[in-house]
Amino acid sequence: MKYTDKWWSYPAEAENGRTIIVTGRDDIEHYRESGKYRYRIDVAWDYRALPDGMPEDDEARLMEEATDALMDAFRRDRVAVMTGIYTGDGRREWVFYTRSLPIFQKVFNLALEPLDTIPLVIEASDDPDWEEYSDMRQRTYVPDEE
Repeated sequence: MKYTDKWWSYPAEAENGRTIIVTGRDDIEHYRESGKYRYRIDVAWDYRALPDGMPEDDEARLMEEATDALMDAFRRDRVAVMTGIYTGDGRREWVFYTRSLPIFQKVFNLALEPLDTIPLVIEASDDPDWEEYSDMRQRTYVPDEE
């Protein structure tokens, strides 16, 4: 399976009017169409927000370190693919689709082990049709202007 790093970003709005930056992954149909990545993992990090709803600089840096570590880990071990990142209104959320919950957990924990402890809430659900991804893409997709 090929690996791609094409993303789009879109400034969406939370119910309270604050901005949430939605970053979605493009060109991942091969994962979806394989039928193997049926479990969705939502990883949430609630943070103390600045008045605009975004994280303070120190937390934003740690979030980027965590994102990079997770991307690297799942680039090497293709048990999961990160499909979306939501940041704003006091929350960072990563969305993954995986084919194995136990292996995802192992790779995820190893990826974040070198970082400071992060207050995460992780939920898994069965989403074989990639409904969350489809909805996010439909609402926020911005085509790449090549």
